[in-house]
Amino acid sequence: MAEQTPRRTKSGSSARKSRAAASGVGAKDAARLAHEYVDALVDRPVDGVSGLRRTDDGWEISIDVVEVPRIPDTTSLLATYRLRLDKRGELVGYDRVARFRRSDTSG
Repeated sequence: MAEQTPRRTKSGSSARKSRAAASGVGAKDAARLAHEYVDALVDRPVDGVSGLRRTDDGWEISIDVVEVPRIPDTTSLLATYRLRLDKRGELVGYDRVARFRRSDTSG
């Protein structure tokens, strides 16, 4: 009798999907939620996600925000906010951890 392999979907194996569901929100959803939290809390334009890592308690996401837009854009002041989300995607805390010019390459 031939051994059956698990059915695969377009986005991956069914086993991987069930592991992701059991562990809470995935990376893509954590980044999206962090973006939404920063929009609501800081009220500045989000430039992008600059870091994302899973922790024992959920997710830690770094989001870059344009704090002072300037012309030319390379002189705009940006800030990095670090957000901590629990496994369900709820905001646990956030901090501004850096402020820099867009053109700063020393980071």
